[in-house]
Amino acid sequence: MTQLEAAKKGIVTDAMMAVAKVEGLDAEAVRAAVASGEAVIPLNIHHANARAVGVGRMFTTKINANLGRSVTHSGKGDELEKLQVALDAGADFVMDLSVGSSEDEIAGIRQGMLDASPAPLGTVPIYETISLLGDIPKMDPKFLIGVIRRQAEQGVDFMTLHAGLLLRHIPLAMKRKMGIVSRGGAIMAEWMMENNAENPLYTHWDEVMDILAEHDVTVSLGDGLRPGCLADASDSAQFGELDVLGELVDRCRERGVQVMVEGPGHVPFNQIQMNMERQQKVCKKAPFYVLGPVVTDIAPGYDHIVSAIGATAAATYGASLLCYVTPAEHLGLPDAEEVHQGCIAYKIAAHAGDVARGLPGARDRDDAMSDARAAFDWDRQFEICLDPKRAKERWLRTRAFTDEAHGDDYCSMCGKQFCAVRTSRRIRELASRRPT
Repeated sequence: MTQLEAAKKGIVTDAMMAVAKVEGLDAEAVRAAVASGEAVIPLNIHHANARAVGVGRMFTTKINANLGRSVTHSGKGDELEKLQVALDAGADFVMDLSVGSSEDEIAGIRQGMLDASPAPLGTVPIYETISLLGDIPKMDPKFLIGVIRRQAEQGVDFMTLHAGLLLRHIPLAMKRKMGIVSRGGAIMAEWMMENNAENPLYTHWDEVMDILAEHDVTVSLGDGLRPGCLADASDSAQFGELDVLGELVDRCRERGVQVMVEGPGHVPFNQIQMNMERQQKVCKKAPFYVLGPVVTDIAPGYDHIVSAIGATAAATYGASLLCYVTPAEHLGLPDAEEVHQGCIAYKIAAHAGDVARGLPGARDRDDAMSDARAAFDWDRQFEICLDPKRAKERWLRTRAFTDEAHGDDYCSMCGKQFCAVRTSRRIRELASRRPT
């Protein structure tokens, strides 16, 4: 049984109990959320060392790190290093987007990640398909389905499948400034136009569902028509595909396959709430997995910051899983340091979203940090913060220019004489001596 099938039968699985423990929830509440499709636990039966991680609005917001070699850069060793960097920075999920010249090469990189990662791992099967065939128009739908089967058997926990982009959507996308910016979406669109045929994933959906149900692979319905610039956001192409994704959500749930839905892209800040709420309505509260959104198009080199602004709003208004964006976005394949920066930016966005929506316990860590700051307890501050190593390194640089004889009960931003926290202590003391 898949997690969804078990939940529908009233069975609380080990995975549900593990998620409940981490989230501080009742296991029955987790089961009910999985049964309704409002939560998923991506966990392939073949991924031996994977931990159960819940995705849904009742849980804390999760983040995903995209990894994987490109045609021109990186390899198995580099990606395993970046995988560890992402895990150390708090990534809840990882995706292997590797492309290569042979099945053994791609499968080897993926196996290395599966072996090394306790975080659930996702893929985009169309990437391997085209890597092996070399020519998009020649793609045989049976070959694509064979790749999906092999990846499921290998242990992939969730797969991005661009099944909602149909022939009728392509003319709408061609009216855009940027056209189709999703790699998977562009591949499927070109194949449909060259072959004058409907999306093979859509027409073979039942066969794909049979494979994924057998191994309990979660579907991540790809947004092949996500907007690639602000001018293209919230258009008829994007929402036309979303309506089809809503239909596919129903078909997945009927088959007992867990499903989440991927979302935009580049979206003006004032349109984010509408986009989140529209997806929740159209897709019957299926967990929403969004890239960013990027809220301005003019900050290459800083897109981890630009997109974290959008991601915070997304987490507040409807998203359950945030796909990180690194400083290398739009410029190149991220290195290990950029992976770290992207993960931390998105841990910040996810947490800020949880605080904003009033998730029980979300602010506890912030309150503990405030107590530690008021007490000038630097070790406790480093323990609590999202990036302890970076915070302590920066503090030590400050200490190198201050007089240790004056102690640590102040910071150099104001200096000891002008420290407002020290002044507040004196004010409290004066207040305590005043007659009531």
